[in-house]
Amino acid sequence: MTYLFETEEHAQLRDSVRRFSQKHIAPHAHAWEEACEFPRELYKSAAEANLLGISYPTDEGGAGGDVTHAVVAAEEMVLYGHSVGTCVGLNSHGIALPPILRVGTAEQKKRFVAPVLAGDKISALAITEPNGGSDVASLRTKAVRDGDVYVVNGSKTFITSGCRADFVTTAVRTGGEGHGGISLLVIERGTPGFTVSKKLQKTGWWASDTAELSFEDCRVPVANLLGEENMGFLAIMINFATERLFLAGQCVAIAELAYRESVKYARDRKAFGKTLMGHQVLRHKLADMVTKIAAARALVSECAVRVVRGEQVPGLAAMTKNSATDMCSFVVDQAVQIHGGNGYMREYLVERLYRDARLYPIGGGTREIMNEIIAKTEGY
Repeated sequence: MTYLFETEEHAQLRDSVRRFSQKHIAPHAHAWEEACEFPRELYKSAAEANLLGISYPTDEGGAGGDVTHAVVAAEEMVLYGHSVGTCVGLNSHGIALPPILRVGTAEQKKRFVAPVLAGDKISALAITEPNGGSDVASLRTKAVRDGDVYVVNGSKTFITSGCRADFVTTAVRTGGEGHGGISLLVIERGTPGFTVSKKLQKTGWWASDTAELSFEDCRVPVANLLGEENMGFLAIMINFATERLFLAGQCVAIAELAYRESVKYARDRKAFGKTLMGHQVLRHKLADMVTKIAAARALVSECAVRVVRGEQVPGLAAMTKNSATDMCSFVVDQAVQIHGGNGYMREYLVERLYRDARLYPIGGGTREIMNEIIAKTEGY
């Protein structure tokens, strides 16, 4: 099964990512998940294989692709790397760098984008706060200008790659209440007052480190302001739409992997004198699973194509995310059921996929917020 937008170029990319994932990730997937991190050296290996800059401009050190290439690459990494956490952590720059590319200066792009795509630095995006959740417009982390610096005070949570990021693209309040007072600052590791206050323990995505960050009188150069002051909210919202597309694509990959594992298990496992595949009820489970996967993949395809055209599709991105997360939740649940007691054991891949999938109706905006976005775009 492939996306509707795929070309020979996409097929070649699939082959490249598949070989990298089979060689560099899959043999260590279980161990890295249990260790709750993967080696930093993997970033460099991925950069040398031209995988970190797949959807970035060539003049910024990227490969010149678009979001369709990024979706294909992420799917292949999950399918053949067998570690969602590693895929997510390795690609945290996918949400941290776009605001810099969109509104940053040439000097900022040189300082922050190029080193990440070369595998020399790790980046993260910090928006969510302990008391705010998905309510971005109410964020409280304040940045008060003092000459050539902003003095930042506040905290962020659920930050992917936050434990070891070299810099964090951070949403701060530089103005009044609401979305009109929000700006984006790049805050670098080592800046006095910037600390990783806690490494968070999650239900899934174990190989991807997740942090709570603290800013206490953290003095950040004004040169690290992205775009105009108090104009960061729009860049955040545009970023969210693309992130939701990527999350939906990851859901398709997780579900496809769970489906494949289930087919393999059903062909080998015997019950009542024949393989599980010999039972009609099992075949119908698999038919429902693969049908839902195909439908979600088609919606991801439509959304990706329209994004490449330059369309702003927040409603469609929200629909795509909800559809894909619902599908993924159903498929991984059925995969565990097909595996029976083994599906509840950590040595089986579907157990981990079941845990990994639970984040998707929450991350990048909850299912309920997606419905609000859909309602607004539909005009009711």
